[in-house]
Amino acid sequence: MLIYAKLARIWFYSAICTLLRHTNNLIPSFGDFLCKWVMEETRKLIVNLNRWHRSKRALTIPATFMILFVSMLGVVSITYYFAVEKVNTRSTALKVSTAKQDMLGFDENLRSTLWQPGSARTFEFADSGGQVKVEPSANSLTINVSDNNEVAATVFDEAVGQVAYELPYSESPDVGLFLNGDSRTVTDQSGSTITQLYIRRGAAHPEVLLRYRPTVSYTTAGVENGKAVTNLRIYVVNLNASDAISMFGKVPLKMSCVTTQITTLSYDLAYEPGTLLVTSGIDDATGQVSIPVSSTASGAIINVEMVLCNITIQRWIR
Repeated sequence: MLIYAKLARIWFYSAICTLLRHTNNLIPSFGDFLCKWVMEETRKLIVNLNRWHRSKRALTIPATFMILFVSMLGVVSITYYFAVEKVNTRSTALKVSTAKQDMLGFDENLRSTLWQPGSARTFEFADSGGQVKVEPSANSLTINVSDNNEVAATVFDEAVGQVAYELPYSESPDVGLFLNGDSRTVTDQSGSTITQLYIRRGAAHPEVLLRYRPTVSYTTAGVENGKAVTNLRIYVVNLNASDAISMFGKVPLKMSCVTTQITTLSYDLAYEPGTLLVTSGIDDATGQVSIPVSSTASGAIINVEMVLCNITIQRWIR
């Protein structure tokens, strides 16, 4: 270690000599002294290096130094690795949380335009490291009505679209978690939201999926021609006229309610049906609700109204 100290002193004084030469030898006597001292120290260092090279015991110094150096390097590398992993994990968790909040906000803004032709809202997704996807041709919806007798009809059968946010890579324990709504494919007058917003396992990464399921309401409307009248309404949100969008980064979108369409089917029955089943199939999932039907001894009249709200989602150019 004494040799290293001498070597450091030689480098230091050599630097001073160089500095003095570049200052036009303003202090020539001091510069000459340093140059002579450097030459003498260099000669002594060479002699010591020769003696150290011949000494077997001196070999333990660089060996010990190398062991300590490698050990410290390993500790620093491991600490750095775990620190980076922890930071990355926290960063990913924050991005996932932001994406969830954005999808909740987007759903809230979209629902505020429903059943109001001409209304529109804008919303901008933050850059959470994932991909915003508007998929108008996805989410195939089929709706059937039946009383297990004469009434049996498919009243709706087409894709109604969906919106997804593909999350950055994460081992999310929340796959299957519903942020809004539940797993039922159709709702009734129980007050459940029409929204289905949940985390699912996508093709590459987990994604937050937003889609809308039909909801059913009914009322009784007195008696007509001696038969009790039941009015059944099925509400459907349709996004299939939207633009197909797949974007990273900040994504500004505009949601507009274009039209609300109503179509009606009427059934004049000479018997007394007990209930009417409304079955909804979304992709591979199926569910149904049972609607009580009013009737008299003469029979019943059932009016089935399909209320279709057409929403478009487009990129918003500010």
